[in-house]
Amino acid sequence: MVASTVSSKQQQGALWLSTGAFTVCFAVWTIFAIIGIEIKAELGLSDTQFGLLVGTPILTGSLVRVFLGIWTDQYGGRLVFPLTMLASAASTFLLSYADTYILMLVAALGLGLAGGGFAVGVAYVSKWFPQEKQGTALGFFGMGNVGAAVTKFAAPFVMVAMGWTAVAQIWAAALAIIAVLFFLFAKDDPDFAARKHSGAKPKSLTEQLEPLKHQQVWRFSLYYFFVFGAFVALALWLPKYMSEVYQVDVKIAGMLAATFSLSASLFRAYGGMLSDKYGARKIMYATFGVSMICLFMLSYPSTDYVIHGIKGDIAFSTSMGLVPFVITVFVLGFFMSLGKAAVYKHIPVYYPDHVGSVGGMVGMVGGLGGFVLPIVFGVVSDLTNVWTSCFMVLFALVVVALGWMHMAIRQMEQKASGIDSRSLPQFPEMAELHDPSKHAAGETRVLEEWKPEDSTFWETTGERIARRNLYISIPALLLAFSVWMVWSMVVAKLPLIGFDYTTDQLFWLAALPGLSGATFRIFYSFMVPIFGGRLWTTLSTASLLIPAFGIGYAVQNPDTPYIIFLVLALLCGFGGGNFASSMSNISFFFPKAQKGNAMALNAGLGNLGVSVMQFIVPLVITASVFGAMGGDPLPNKEGGELWLQNAGFIWVPFIMASSLLAWFGMNDIADAKASFAEQSVIFQRKHNWLMCWLYTGTFGSFIGFSAGLPLLAKHQFPDVDVLKFVFLGPLVGAISRAATGWVSDRWGGGRVTFWVFVFMMIGVTGVMYFLQAGNWWGFLGMFIFMFFVTGVGNASTFQMIPSIMRSEIPRLMPELSASEQVRQAEKESAAIVGFTSAIAAYGAFFIPKSFGSAIAATGSPMAALIGFFAFYASCAALTWFAYTRPGGLLHSIERAPKATLATA
Repeated sequence: MVASTVSSKQQQGALWLSTGAFTVCFAVWTIFAIIGIEIKAELGLSDTQFGLLVGTPILTGSLVRVFLGIWTDQYGGRLVFPLTMLASAASTFLLSYADTYILMLVAALGLGLAGGGFAVGVAYVSKWFPQEKQGTALGFFGMGNVGAAVTKFAAPFVMVAMGWTAVAQIWAAALAIIAVLFFLFAKDDPDFAARKHSGAKPKSLTEQLEPLKHQQVWRFSLYYFFVFGAFVALALWLPKYMSEVYQVDVKIAGMLAATFSLSASLFRAYGGMLSDKYGARKIMYATFGVSMICLFMLSYPSTDYVIHGIKGDIAFSTSMGLVPFVITVFVLGFFMSLGKAAVYKHIPVYYPDHVGSVGGMVGMVGGLGGFVLPIVFGVVSDLTNVWTSCFMVLFALVVVALGWMHMAIRQMEQKASGIDSRSLPQFPEMAELHDPSKHAAGETRVLEEWKPEDSTFWETTGERIARRNLYISIPALLLAFSVWMVWSMVVAKLPLIGFDYTTDQLFWLAALPGLSGATFRIFYSFMVPIFGGRLWTTLSTASLLIPAFGIGYAVQNPDTPYIIFLVLALLCGFGGGNFASSMSNISFFFPKAQKGNAMALNAGLGNLGVSVMQFIVPLVITASVFGAMGGDPLPNKEGGELWLQNAGFIWVPFIMASSLLAWFGMNDIADAKASFAEQSVIFQRKHNWLMCWLYTGTFGSFIGFSAGLPLLAKHQFPDVDVLKFVFLGPLVGAISRAATGWVSDRWGGGRVTFWVFVFMMIGVTGVMYFLQAGNWWGFLGMFIFMFFVTGVGNASTFQMIPSIMRSEIPRLMPELSASEQVRQAEKESAAIVGFTSAIAAYGAFFIPKSFGSAIAATGSPMAALIGFFAFYASCAALTWFAYTRPGGLLHSIERAPKATLATA
């Protein structure tokens, strides 16, 4: 590239001319955003027909971008740009003479050539600047998007005064004049001038299109489909949206919509500067993250609520007013503008010799978004009859784009581990890869090298990072357990405030979170290696806001349909799923000598969330914790009032804080990357299924008894205020899990697990005895004893898994080197930990449901308890036969000297 040989004056001249030309092109390209409103009324078009009309120019301008970009590389932007503008100007002028819908569509096809000017400008401008300044230069050029705002500001006044045909004629004349001026004053770009001077032939069409086979190009295209395509679509759609939703006239609607176009255009240059300075990747994360929040707010439809209060109906609305709407779309536009610059920062770096074709393809797909999305907006509006459906579509789109980007980045980080950093692109966000001192110090959120078994690394760097991630993971997991099990307390109070549900219905509500939570765990157990622990912990924790808010609103009205409660109970399973991903994530951070204790702390203190919830909820539902924002109380049949909504609302601020802590404080480990296919090998491992059975006996019992005990105790001992005491069981179980990990490290997980099931059989026998005797304290004491034993067993079974896989992998995969066998054992252990926790979590469904079914069938829970006794007997027998008997897999390992055991 010869950009470095040109003067600054030449660079600035080319940039200013191109930006001015693109501004006028964009003003013409979006002309239907204003004149389309009058055409729609004049021809009586439907929303779908209107969407097709305003989208047709976008289709043309998108489809021609690839070829215009290639032709610019071959024949020079000085020639291609004016010809493109003149062709568009002619079609725009002819539009003013069209008098039918079909003719307008034909004219709109030619008018759309103006949009192709973007690909010409990108290929032309990029040749004038060196790589380190291309982000800023292309960002400045992209400010030509402000042409949409020019049309929205000026066109309404011209249209009102002179008609829509005058707008088309004036805009066509302006575009033709600019085309002539550009040809007269612009110069050939350095690359084209050098090639013309040397007589070299341009690259063939096949050579130009070669990069398009790379998946990366299509990923960039998806990004641009959102940041640019959605921008164009909204620029076209917003005037109509505001004029019909907020009942403002077309001039006001156009001016307000222009604020979005301005923010989505003027700040594009700033986005280029930020991309040059901080890296395009960081800007894309910010763009997608903030856009997701804004679109979620914009997606919520205007809704009226009526709460039947004590002294009459209480009505309120969730509609977004005009001023908040304009502010929100302004913020959305601002971050879209940053994202547009960030996308095009990538292209000259990755494809310096194919900027025209790659930039054209990315621009084409992005432009197609401007064509497809208005049509989609019209269709979903007609189908749903909900105005905000257009923002729902964009919300789904940005979620997909963010997910794909993050997974691709995770794959790149994995591949970059151990590769010569000089072979990687010199992006600012990759500085740590090119700076060994930063890389070794672990200053990046992605830990490219993680060697916890290296004592020097662990003592100097690793332990500090690992413990920080553990300390952030624990409260996040505690909140997850709290939300997961909150129905165990809520159902006991529903009948007191007017919900007329049968005992079996109440047990279903207590059991369903266990069913969904266990199912979520199956998928969550594979998510950390795919998405990264940092992002997944943030998203999975934030997802708890959905059931927390839902419960808070639903319990305030006794007329809420039972199906709503069933759905909310299932959504509480988000909390149950978090355990699998949390344990999988933490298992990667610690050396094997400390893994058992770290996982015991994470799981044990996380399990404490059940007890915390069962202690806090009875307190907060008796007071107006949130004042007027929390809603009014409902009368309690036993006297007094209950704010049962606080059982959901109380977790909201803590969930928000924990999500932010996870995002800003946690790390990803590049070496922990593994696809689902790589992890799915555990389904072929016999011991995966054996440990599922055993862990169901320990953790399944803990979580199942936590879910079922409050309602069971209330049913069997109606004269006792059981909710004051039932939190003691999960509390003891959580503490015993966190505090007894050393027992398994000292004696071996297999031996401890065997005795755990023996004691569980004793505990069940004790419960049956005191239940028949009608002794509340004996009943509670035996359940507390079983909770303690399950805590010990939870730690011991998880301690078994890494030992089992370290013993099995050398036999199953002898072709791997010693280090590869260790890494494979670690990956499979993490996957098995997650998957066994998923299967075991079904205990949260089956145990409460077993109690409910037994009571419904026989009037007593005895049949369920007898079944539990038989199950624990099978677990004890399996542990002895497979692992602890002489000849069992863990027999020789667990009876080795302690020094040997610690390093096994």
